[in-house]
Amino acid sequence: MTRKVYVIIVAAGSGTRFGAARPKQFCTLSRHMVLEHSIEAFRRAVPDAVVTLVLSEYGRDIWLNYCREVGCQSPHVVIGGDTRADSVVNALIDIEANAGIKDDDIVLVHDGARPLLPYEVIYNVLKAVDEDTGVIPVTPVTDSLREIEARSSHAVDRSRYRAVQTPQGFNLKALLRAYGLARNLPGYTDDASVFEAAGGKVVMVDGSPINIKITNPADLSIAEVLINLGAFSNNNER
Repeated sequence: MTRKVYVIIVAAGSGTRFGAARPKQFCTLSRHMVLEHSIEAFRRAVPDAVVTLVLSEYGRDIWLNYCREVGCQSPHVVIGGDTRADSVVNALIDIEANAGIKDDDIVLVHDGARPLLPYEVIYNVLKAVDEDTGVIPVTPVTDSLREIEARSSHAVDRSRYRAVQTPQGFNLKALLRAYGLARNLPGYTDDASVFEAAGGKVVMVDGSPINIKITNPADLSIAEVLINLGAFSNNNER
């Protein structure tokens, strides 16, 4: 990989839906914080990448105190905004102001609450990014789906749908332009939606069923089981 790679790990959420004493990204998974697993995947898979961690002010204190206690090195921290989009923009602006970005630089945006990220998913995304194409890892939908109407619902063909994961990859300058054009439009839940709304093309690559998002305590238990059973393992070979 000759292009410079930047990684934004978004972990500024308050975790109110999770229902635990602290946000999910700061819970313990296999003796480490969930967030630490997410960071380590990029450090090992793309050692030269520049990692930016987006946290709330409250979360920054939790994280930096943890790093001091266990002796881990924190990436550069940026304070997030009121929404996920605001948090990503804060990180992009910080990178642009401090890094002297080039036209072919790549940015990967990842949810900090996805700790079981296989290296192969990272490589799949990196290989497919170009100047005007965003990349999303996806998996097939296995559950039956129904579309809700006003007072009823109807079945839809699940083969026509894919579940979207992170990291999502983009040309860094193109994603900055996209957020400048579309960040305030309603209804966008990820970076690819913003990129597409601003006129960019988005392609899909293979994600992984292991790359789960920790949303509730049961997900944390599932992730622990996957690790203990050896279902999740990374190696540093491309």
